[in-house]
Amino acid sequence: MPPAEPHPLHDVVAALLRRVATEVVLVHFRSLSDHDVREKSPGDPVTVADEQAEAQLRAGLLEALPAARVVGEEAASADPSLLDGLGEGTVWVVDPIDGTSNFADGVSPFALMVALVDDGLTTAGWIYDPVAERLCHAHRGHGAFVDGRTVLARSSGADPPRAMLATTFTSADERADRAARAAGRFTEVPNPRCAGEQYPQVVLGETDVALFQRALPWDHAPGTLFVSEAGGRAARSDGTPYPVADPRPGPLIAATPQLWDSAATGLFDRTVPRRCQPRSSAGASGCEPESACC
Repeated sequence: MPPAEPHPLHDVVAALLRRVATEVVLVHFRSLSDHDVREKSPGDPVTVADEQAEAQLRAGLLEALPAARVVGEEAASADPSLLDGLGEGTVWVVDPIDGTSNFADGVSPFALMVALVDDGLTTAGWIYDPVAERLCHAHRGHGAFVDGRTVLARSSGADPPRAMLATTFTSADERADRAARAAGRFTEVPNPRCAGEQYPQVVLGETDVALFQRALPWDHAPGTLFVSEAGGRAARSDGTPYPVADPRPGPLIAATPQLWDSAATGLFDRTVPRRCQPRSSAGASGCEPESACC
C-alpha cells in the first residue's frame, strides 16, 4: 500500500498559489473597473487579474520544473494550438482564476487551479480558494489532502442524493430531458459556477454527484484526480476515462462509486460495467480514472 503523501513539488506550488492569490487575485477582487473585464466569447469573461495571475503562475511553475511546458487557459484562448500535444510530455495545466464570472461579479467562490500532467495522465493537482484559504491537493497513488490533511470522499447522506447538473452549455431540449431524468432520483442543487468549488463539495459531503458539460482541461484535470484519490469516481458518462487531451463532453463525478453508478444509470440509461474494488484508502481505487479497468 503506497503511503499517503503530497507530491514532491507540493510545497513549492502551494506557496506559489498563495503568493499569486495575495499579490494579484485578491488585489483586484471587488476592485475591477469596466475596462478590466472583457468577454473572450459570449458569457465567458476574462479580467486583468486572470491574465496577470497566469503570467506569474507560468513563471513560477517553469522555475520549479524547467523541463515542462505550461498550458494556461488565457494563453490557450489566444492561441488554441497550445493544446496540441497536451497528451505528450510533461505539462503544467493552469486555470489562473476558475469561476471568473463570480470573480468579476465580486462574489465567491473562485479558485486558482494547477495540474501536473505527464504524457496525458494527471499526476498531481492543486485547487486553492483564496477567500476560504482552503488548499486541496492530490498526488496520484498517494491520496488527496485538504490543508495538509488526508481526506476521504463521503456522501451527503441526503435522500434523495444531492446533484449539481451543469446545463449552461446545453440546449433547451437537453435541459428538459436532464431535469426529467433527475426528478425523484436526485435533489438538484445550484451550480456554484466554479469547478474549483464543485469538486471539493463532492469530496467533502456537500454534494453527491456533479455533471459537467465542457471538458476544458484546466477546469477538470486537478479536480478529477482529487475526487479519484479521495475514493470517489470521476469518468465520462459512459464509464470511459477522462483524459485531459480529449475534447468530448465533460465528466460525471460522484462521492462514491455506487453514487456514480446510480447517476450514470438514471441520467443516461447506461449499463454500468463491472469495475475493480478500491484497494486502499491512501490513494485511488484499484482502477484509475485515466486507465483501463484491471
